[in-house]
Amino acid sequence: MKGLILSGGAGTRLRPITHTAAKQLVPVANKPVLFYALEAMRTASISEVGIVVGDTRAEIEAAVGDGSRFGLVVTYLPQEAPLGLAHAVLISEAYLGDDPFVMYLGDNLLKEGITPFVEAFDADRPDALILLQKVADPKSYGIAELDGDGRVARLVEKPAEPRSDLALVGVYLFTPAVFESVKAIVPSARGELEITDAIQHMVDRGLNVEPHVVTGWWKDTGKLEDMLEANRLVLSTLEGDVRGELLETTLEGAVAVGPGSRLERCTVRGPAVIGAGCRLSDSFVGPYTSISDGVVVDHAELEHSIVLENSRISSLGARMTDSLIGRECVIARSEARPVAYRFLVGDRSRIGIL
Repeated sequence: MKGLILSGGAGTRLRPITHTAAKQLVPVANKPVLFYALEAMRTASISEVGIVVGDTRAEIEAAVGDGSRFGLVVTYLPQEAPLGLAHAVLISEAYLGDDPFVMYLGDNLLKEGITPFVEAFDADRPDALILLQKVADPKSYGIAELDGDGRVARLVEKPAEPRSDLALVGVYLFTPAVFESVKAIVPSARGELEITDAIQHMVDRGLNVEPHVVTGWWKDTGKLEDMLEANRLVLSTLEGDVRGELLETTLEGAVAVGPGSRLERCTVRGPAVIGAGCRLSDSFVGPYTSISDGVVVDHAELEHSIVLENSRISSLGARMTDSLIGRECVIARSEARPVAYRFLVGDRSRIGIL
């Protein structure tokens, strides 16, 4: 079995972060989201993985390389434009050949990993296996309707009037039978080849599409709120590991501190992770916070936030929370006169003012 990871999307819902970075490389608990997918493949004993890439190909390749650090052999599959999940399958046919495969959306996180589903696929030998989970807002997802016997009856992409609350999770397992279906469908109203349409075509052909309801958590990290929630869920499993220097600093709960970091007169309440080479002083770091490498925090309070590499947060007048801060950003109280707000802000940014 081979793996197929989709990493070609533009990440419009995470702008402005994704104006300068691939959404699949935004970290959760200080690890790029894409790396969780690669590790899940290796844990499921899949060694050959194709990564579908788009405009951020160079950045993805620089981060993943040839895959050997993950115990994988990685092949990059360029997609001319984000034309839909089924289009990504279509362009990958030559790479996948006659092998069954797992398709994993590169910005998704699945607590259980994929091993139990790969094992079920091997045991039952369906033509396709789809993962489902109940959601509160089914209008935002591809939705599956099951019949009275629990079989897949109908799939609809983002239905205006949902008849089910079972959303398609971003992991799919297919045999090569899927290629006939992705070639048979036409683009949707939004101009994409929808994977829901391809799976529906398989159902209409009388093929065996097996549904599995996911009981653990699943997160699509395409939006800020979901990224922060994924960070919270992953950090809730964190084990303490202090490799940096602590001076007059109190740690409460599970806290990880990377090598070369120095914390002076701080309180850190876990779960929280602080990367390598950070400098924190006279500050409070609250639960569910991830601070990446090289960050400076002084005279500030923050919690339930993600701060990316080499940023500085200084002398804030209030606690920062529910935030995602990009790389090499500066958030600091200005001493300039006259007193005024001064901003340099990227497209589609959001700023809350006291």
